[in-house]
Amino acid sequence: MKNIFIPLGLIFLISCSTYSDQEITSFDKTIQKFMVKNSIKLTRTDSGLYFKEIKVGTGRSIRYQDSVAITYTGKLLSGKLVDMQKKPLTFSVKDLIMGWKEALTMAKNGSEIILIIPPNLGYGSHELEQIPQNAILYYDLKVWDVK
Repeated sequence: MKNIFIPLGLIFLISCSTYSDQEITSFDKTIQKFMVKNSIKLTRTDSGLYFKEIKVGTGRSIRYQDSVAITYTGKLLSGKLVDMQKKPLTFSVKDLIMGWKEALTMAKNGSEIILIIPPNLGYGSHELEQIPQNAILYYDLKVWDVK
């Protein structure tokens, strides 16, 4: 798959639309139904990100100014694969979509995490080739290095 669909804001991310409380509640209900259906237990943060650290990393927590080498698989809640990176790619945390920024700053080097990102923390109403508007995204990712 083309790496242009990676969860980055480097080139594609324009500021996300503002969502109403009703829309955010709707995204949250969809995520909760998905977790029940798939027997997944993730923690919801105040922003609406769902997060679980599968493997705890070591060292200090990742910072906003850091660069991270990561591998990941990204899917829609339907299960459709939207992007996968099997070899570590390095990104500046500050350039990633909001959901990734938040998740990575709760992780450390070597962490393996699962996240479900509502549209307001992802690509919002912007449509990409593999990611439709207002998509809720599911990611498995591993942090290989932090600099």
